[in-house]
This record gives sequence, structure tokens and C-alpha cells, in this order.
Amino acid sequence: MKIEEEILIKKAKNGDHVSFQALYDQYVIQIYRFVFLKVGQKQDAEDITQHVFVSAWENISSYEHRGFPFSSWLYRIASNATVDYFRTSGRTVDIEGIPEEYLGAESENENHKLDTAIELEIVKKMLTKLEPDQQSVLVMKFVEDKTNKEIAESLQKTEGAIRVIQHRALKQLKALVDERKYN
Repeated sequence: MKIEEEILIKKAKNGDHVSFQALYDQYVIQIYRFVFLKVGQKQDAEDITQHVFVSAWENISSYEHRGFPFSSWLYRIASNATVDYFRTSGRTVDIEGIPEEYLGAESENENHKLDTAIELEIVKKMLTKLEPDQQSVLVMKFVEDKTNKEIAESLQKTEGAIRVIQHRALKQLKALVDERKYN
């Protein structure tokens, strides 16, 4: 953990709103993107993200650094909040409507951008067919660039379980993409 972040967390734990605001500013875009990729609706993602940070503020005093980044704790809250959202709303996500900029799709030249956009559309469509845990692991790993250790902490699973989920998700995603290509 960075020293400056450690200081902000300590101050926030003591009720310093300004320090918590700095943590919010540092992580809100990442958490929003993660939630948006899960729920697929801008307003719902904004509401859930707000709920995540309200919950984090209310529970910051119980936060303990256990060798994982502060963001892992926020991702765990966000993951639980999205599960609650789907449980209570009965809604499903349509990942096809998610703009590419939320998926971090950037490339050097226009041809590569076009190829990437086409592949991304296919992957987004197939991603909806995976289990929620598989979706979370792939998004956190390949979009948010989190380590298996960070993902494990966020989803309250072991690193081994994350590797298995990732392996199965990629295998299933590849099969779905291959099946689409040949049909």
C-alpha cells in the first residue's frame, strides 16, 4: 500500500471526510466501470457505485489492511452490491449495449482498432453467457488489470479458485466464440 494512501485511510477511519473524498476520487471511476460492466445500465451503475462508497464510508472504521490494496476492499463491496442488485431486481445485463470506452479498448492504428472493436463485440456478447463469478473474474483480470491475489480478496475466494474460475471462463468463452465462428 502506498504511504499516502495509508495516511488517507487512517485519517478517514478517524472521520476525516476530506481524506475519504480523496480515496473516492482515486477509485470511483474503476468501481463505476466494474459495476457498469456487471449491470449494463448507466443509472443503475451510478446508484450502485454511490451505494458502494456510502457503505465504504460507513464501514471504513472496520477496514484492516491485510496485504491487499484498498481497492480490493472496494471491489468486494461492489461485487456484493451487484449481487444484491440482481437478487432484488430480477434483472439481467445486456453487455452488448456497453460502450467500448468502458472496456478500455484502445489501439495504435485504425485497422487494429477496427479488428479490436469487432472482436470486442463478439466477446461482449459471449461474456453474457458466462456465470456471474466468471464475468467478474474476467473483467477484473483483463479490463481492470487486477492480480489474482487482488481478485481473490475482492471476491472472497482463494487464489486457486480464481485461477480455476478464470481457466474455465476462458475455455468456455473460447468455445462460445469458436461455435459462433462456425455457425
